[in-house]
Amino acid sequence: MGRLVGVDLARALAVFGMYVVHIGPPLSATDGVASWVRYMADGHSSVLFATLAGFSLMLIAGRREPKTGLAGRQAKARIAIRALVLLALGTVLAMEYGGVIILSFYGVYFLLALPLVRLSARTLAIIAAGLALVTPQVAYVLTTMLSESVQQSINAYDPLKKLSEVGVLDLLLTGFYPTITWMSFVVAGMALARLDLSAPAVQRRLAAFGAALIVAAYGTSLLLAGKGALRSTAEDGPSSGGLQMSGSPLLTAGPHSGTTFDIIGSVGVAILVIVGATVVMDRLPRLRRLAKPVIAVGTISLTAYVGHFLAQSTLSLPAGTSEQKSWVPLLMFVLGATVFAAVWSRFFRRGPLEYLLHAATKPAKYIR
Repeated sequence: MGRLVGVDLARALAVFGMYVVHIGPPLSATDGVASWVRYMADGHSSVLFATLAGFSLMLIAGRREPKTGLAGRQAKARIAIRALVLLALGTVLAMEYGGVIILSFYGVYFLLALPLVRLSARTLAIIAAGLALVTPQVAYVLTTMLSESVQQSINAYDPLKKLSEVGVLDLLLTGFYPTITWMSFVVAGMALARLDLSAPAVQRRLAAFGAALIVAAYGTSLLLAGKGALRSTAEDGPSSGGLQMSGSPLLTAGPHSGTTFDIIGSVGVAILVIVGATVVMDRLPRLRRLAKPVIAVGTISLTAYVGHFLAQSTLSLPAGTSEQKSWVPLLMFVLGATVFAAVWSRFFRRGPLEYLLHAATKPAKYIR
């Protein structure tokens, strides 16, 4: 259970990172340690979410050994149902809160990941690497070819776009979390799930690998693009295809720049967080007991994610990047989510939305 508790802890950290981005002060209003915290949350928290989403897919499909036969077909049906539910839920939330909602993108990620759930860790890692190397360049070419008039023509016939800010073109290419580049994170998470994260040798290799990815990606970007290479683009709003379209767009590595350097470096960060959380939970049982309330947030991450948007709306706090400079609202949201998760988990196995999502997948058991 230690390795799964570590994953739950990493998921809680991703939730809190999203709170920092959506509720905390903007990067321009921070300095010192606060600036570092805000920078690490920008982009990296959503990438950690996407990587853990790929990990979760393999929990359904068979983590160390893929399910086959009837069990395999039912697992794929459960994933497909989850994808459709998340796509619908994300669209509903986007109608109110705009393009920053990631859930509808998750729906597309899950559907595209279905053919990959039986592959080995090595094969998945190769696919993730290939996507990271190729898709940013493809996305850049496609977005430069798509004029505003062409995009408007496509969106005019898109029923999703008529319902919310997030249409098919946004989901695939031009949104805040475009599938074309973000599938790298999902597939990387699937590859991680195939490994024995509780094995010390695996932990050491992954930690070294994650650190190497960070140094290689961000170091090379700094050399090629200069000091502005790591600038955060999260506060600029959704950009075309997720790519920063000014300066040296394919050489930067800032959060949400959508470049090869950004993808590789962000995967490295996600690996270190997941491995670090796993090691801490495995080797420090006393800390694991103390961290139970935080770990509980990770077990109800969907509820915690959706809930913070609803709470923002109820409290009339601005969605997206906050203009205020106080950290108090953020701390209150973190405390509120932790207390709610701790109390809820004492009585229920799943969070409210997690229970509904699980119930929605029950028809998969009738697949033959």
